[in-house]
Amino acid sequence: MNLWTHALPPLAVALLALPPAWQGGAMLLLPTAALMGAVLAAVHHAEVVAHRVGEPLGTLVLALAVTVIEAALIVTMMLAGGGAEAELPRDTIFSAVMIICNGVVGMCLLAGGWRHHEQQFRIEGANAGLAALIALCTLTLVLPTFTTSSAGPTYTASQLGFAAVASLVLWLVWVFVQTISHRDYFLPPGEVRDDPHVHAEPPSARAAWTSVALLLVALVGVVGLAKQLSPAIESAVRAAGAPRAVIGIVIAMLVLLPETVAALRAALANRLQTSMNLAFGSALASIGLTIPVVAVASLWLGLPLTLGLSPKDLALLVLTFLVSAVTLASGRSHLMLGAVHLVIFAAFLFLALVP
Repeated sequence: MNLWTHALPPLAVALLALPPAWQGGAMLLLPTAALMGAVLAAVHHAEVVAHRVGEPLGTLVLALAVTVIEAALIVTMMLAGGGAEAELPRDTIFSAVMIICNGVVGMCLLAGGWRHHEQQFRIEGANAGLAALIALCTLTLVLPTFTTSSAGPTYTASQLGFAAVASLVLWLVWVFVQTISHRDYFLPPGEVRDDPHVHAEPPSARAAWTSVALLLVALVGVVGLAKQLSPAIESAVRAAGAPRAVIGIVIAMLVLLPETVAALRAALANRLQTSMNLAFGSALASIGLTIPVVAVASLWLGLPLTLGLSPKDLALLVLTFLVSAVTLASGRSHLMLGAVHLVIFAAFLFLALVP
């Protein structure tokens, strides 16, 4: 047993009780260090659970846990900011899609290709995830820009309700297909699955349940500390004169750290299928669960909500999906594909700072 993986999650949560006087200046180093530690602990415990329940349920555990808490964080910030945070859900969800589809996938393909030359994954499962993601992004981030029933890139109450229900239905169907009806589409290819050096021995039931509890504690710590650091992040963004959308990017990066580290470690261990399951599962959950929660909060509490993307972001989204379709076409990957995705990710970050 690694003592640090058991000690850091409760410590991260305990730091959330620090008074505001302890949260400024050099003392920001303490929650920042705790945040990084909680991320590493979350990845460790997610892998323990994954080894116990097997693929693809193992990757679903981390994606689901992170997204539920991410949605709670977004709603909390909307309630605190009121109308000033109308664009935060859109910016955070769009950032999550770009980070996952270009940053995470790009790093996994590049690192895995560099170490193993060529890697394989199941094209059937990856294509199903991409198709669902394209539909979800179009319904929630693209169409609000072009509808005419409400002013601006927004939905009417009925349109928002339809988008929320459609998002939840697509995510539920995805989970059913991934875990029950077509589970074999999300398992590693035969030669990788049969390699005895790829997977660790399954832990005991007691160890797995302990890791489930500590995973949830670690994720609460990650999101709570990210929220605690958000005032400093907003101040830094304003001081740098950067667009407000950068705040959504930073929040998405912090929340997605556990999944990013887990996916990269899987790719380096020649388990690219696990990386793909994590990537598409996280992106789909980020929309399929967050949009319904945000829609309910907006309709129930009367909070303004702006979902439509700008032309620049629409172009980046279309480019991402076109390149992703090429990447998934053969079921094999190499580092060139990773380099292309990372260049698109770099363009996304650069254009967010210099729109």
